[in-house]
Amino acid sequence: MPRMAAERSNAPILHRSRWGAQCALLLALLIAAADSSAGSILFIGNSFTFAYGSPVRYYRAESVTDLNGEGQGGVPALFKSFTTQAGLSYEVYLETQPGVGIDWHLEHKLDVIGQRPWDSVVMHGFSTLDPKKPGDPSVLIASVQQMASALRAKNPKVEIRVMATWPRADQTYQPQGAWYGKSIETMAHDLRDGYNRAAAATPGIGVVPVGDAWIRAMHTGVADANPYDGIDAGKVNLWTYDSYHASTYGYYLEALVLFGSITGKDPRLLGEFECSGFELGLSAPQVGALQQVAFDQLAAEGTLSAALAKPPVRATSPAKCSALR
Repeated sequence: MPRMAAERSNAPILHRSRWGAQCALLLALLIAAADSSAGSILFIGNSFTFAYGSPVRYYRAESVTDLNGEGQGGVPALFKSFTTQAGLSYEVYLETQPGVGIDWHLEHKLDVIGQRPWDSVVMHGFSTLDPKKPGDPSVLIASVQQMASALRAKNPKVEIRVMATWPRADQTYQPQGAWYGKSIETMAHDLRDGYNRAAAATPGIGVVPVGDAWIRAMHTGVADANPYDGIDAGKVNLWTYDSYHASTYGYYLEALVLFGSITGKDPRLLGEFECSGFELGLSAPQVGALQQVAFDQLAAEGTLSAALAKPPVRATSPAKCSALR
């Protein structure tokens, strides 16, 4: 009898213990779900976002929402793939128009952009900062201010980034180019300076260093610096056939830098057998080299810690991506 009484007296304690464990497990699951649900992100740009001149343009278009209904996946679809592989759930949208800057989107697409509040927005301007005055960031600075104001009116806590784009080989190595006679590094520097000034003029905006990552790829022997004199063996050409837009390699590097900048995660965690790289025809060494370039650039910027150890290998062979959304 005493034993039975003791068991009965312990029953509420055991019940509370089990209930407490269940609550702890539920809380952990809820926290994990909250961490993985990263919210909405909108990419505002031009052909540098929808990936003109490469297979990336229509890559996995079903995984993202093209607000203009043109069925393009582009760099946003690569970003979606990377984040899905990293265990993050983003609702990814793009609003793009070829050959324009942010000022065009303000004039023609603000109703589309403003249809809802966004958690995060990435935008960039024209490839030379200003098509009429190459190298002049005045229009970029003003349009970033106006767009940020419109975005914050919908969501004061929206995370806004501007993407410093890459230098154009046609503008540097060809006589008609605005940077002809100057180095490819000079154009990259001028573009980055323009975006830095735009970010400084509108507090709370970050800069995604895509152009700097391109230069780093050239300096470290991953990419060729001048497509007009041939591509060195063992190097990739970051530009496509017009030496203006990016190749698949260039857009892939762009997406890696965006991934690391926005999520704060090491691009190398995707591994050299990353599935989108495989689907787009990149070799495992090329994927690994571009991931390292992206990491090194973000570490140099202070976005990631340079002391981070290279993540362990996630897979031992390439395979197709398993999920679109």
